[in-house]
Amino acid sequence: MRQLGTYPNQFTFSAIIPTCVIVQFGCEMMQALIFKHGFHSDVYVGTALVDVYAKCGNVEAAVKVFDEMVERNIVTWNSMIVGFLHNKFYDSVVSFFRELVVDFRPDQVSFSSVLSTCANMGGLEFGRGVHGMIVKYGLVNLTYVRNSLMDMYFKCRMFDDAILLFETVDGNNDVVSWNVMMMGCIYNERFEEVINNFRAMRRKSLSLDEVSYSTALNASACLAALNQGTLIHNQAIKTGFVENLCVASSLITMYAKSGSLDDTYQVFQETENNRNVVCWSAMIAACQQHGRVNQAIEFFEAMLRDGIKPDYITFVSVISACNHAGRVTEGYEYFNSMKNVHGINPGREHYACMVDLLGRAGRLGEATKFIESMPIKPDSSIWGSLLGACVNHGNLEMGIEISERLFELEPDNPGNYVLLSNLYSRYGKIDEADKVRQMMGINRVRKEPGCSWIDIKSKTFTFRVHDKSHSRTDEIYEMLRKIEESVKKKGYVAETQFAFNWEGDHHKERSLWHHSEKLALAFGLLTLPDGAPIRIKKNLRTCGDCHTVMKFASEIFDREIIVRDINRFHHFKNGLCSCGDYW
Repeated sequence: MRQLGTYPNQFTFSAIIPTCVIVQFGCEMMQALIFKHGFHSDVYVGTALVDVYAKCGNVEAAVKVFDEMVERNIVTWNSMIVGFLHNKFYDSVVSFFRELVVDFRPDQVSFSSVLSTCANMGGLEFGRGVHGMIVKYGLVNLTYVRNSLMDMYFKCRMFDDAILLFETVDGNNDVVSWNVMMMGCIYNERFEEVINNFRAMRRKSLSLDEVSYSTALNASACLAALNQGTLIHNQAIKTGFVENLCVASSLITMYAKSGSLDDTYQVFQETENNRNVVCWSAMIAACQQHGRVNQAIEFFEAMLRDGIKPDYITFVSVISACNHAGRVTEGYEYFNSMKNVHGINPGREHYACMVDLLGRAGRLGEATKFIESMPIKPDSSIWGSLLGACVNHGNLEMGIEISERLFELEPDNPGNYVLLSNLYSRYGKIDEADKVRQMMGINRVRKEPGCSWIDIKSKTFTFRVHDKSHSRTDEIYEMLRKIEESVKKKGYVAETQFAFNWEGDHHKERSLWHHSEKLALAFGLLTLPDGAPIRIKKNLRTCGDCHTVMKFASEIFDREIIVRDINRFHHFKNGLCSCGDYW
């Protein structure tokens, strides 16, 4: 255009400036050209510049252009507010919104952006004030605004307020509103309600999209509801959404968290010609969760060979895979490559993984030095990893010191008290262990009771420690007796360190046999067909004694036993576990 002697005007610049975001180049050059032609004072050109700088992450330049503008309109203010939101400058969003309302009437973009900010920063009080303004201006019935309001209330844990908004539309909610509601249920850990709402959407013949399927699959993953997840998979196939990468990644996660690694591989293979970093990361995480460390590393290297750049989550998964197998050298290599090779700054999760890696390997002193060298302040997750390592490797002195830090950081976490008590017990310091348990009572801290679930014919059965509420209790305990006799013949010896400290030795052993996962195992052996895998879910980390019994049982009864505890999956087969007894 310029070569032909035609000079650009303000409309030309307004149209061409947004392309700088696509090519990630030329913002400063374009601004210089605008000044040269004298259009820097045009409100539309200035607004386009603010928008492009913010989208490219150069917030400082966006603010500079904004401040130098002679004239601004509502779109200019919205561009600045959206830019702050996009770059997570939440305080600036609130500040600019307060200035905006002095001279302008906010529109749906203004309100939606500030509500998203309140959702992300937990600003419930300010969000309620914004809600009042929305009602005042009569915009509450705009779908875009109402969805943002719902999202804000969900993320601020005001579940009932969000549902009230959803239910006051007289059945005219569109698919986006339903999706926001389902994601709100996910955020508030109401996973069964997500499934119910997904069914309701289908009954209403709404046109479900990839977000609908992905959210329902994520809920199934959190519930480890394999049958429900498979049904949603079938529906995705019928509607063609199975080819969507967002849905495919959710399917990988669902099958992985439901314990079906074979189906996970199958879905991943079906994405062979169209994989993105999310699919690769989901597959690496699946292998890590199931103790397939070598495969997790192989997938990571294959991803790099395919030219896919790993992201923040990818590195969490691959380093975590290394720490569950004692692969310290590889863990260090991947951690160092984040900044040096891929330009990603390690975050809190990566540092926690590295501390866990060193701690599990028994390199406690090195782990302590690593924490001291960190550029961020260690939080409870990092100290908690090190405390767990102290228990595993019997370092009482360091364990006491770290426990004191944790009691200050999170005085209501029962896990820290239990770990310290177990550490004292390991050294025969029963009085000290009992004092720690007494501290829990004084501080009104209660250990979450062990609970296990097993699905039989699409029905979920729940078992707690010493549970005798089941209609087949007598048969279950008779099967437990048979399991105990069988494993003892194979050389099993009760690991009483996993029982409560105040119990006598005999009662400790009996208590171990009443753990919830053992009860679920007995029920599974009673009710599932011969040869069928037994899938058990546990709300806590499975104890060492139950782990040993599961290994023996898998060989004695010729069953694959899959236990999902709070941290990972254990595949017991032929007397061995996929974790290699390293978890």
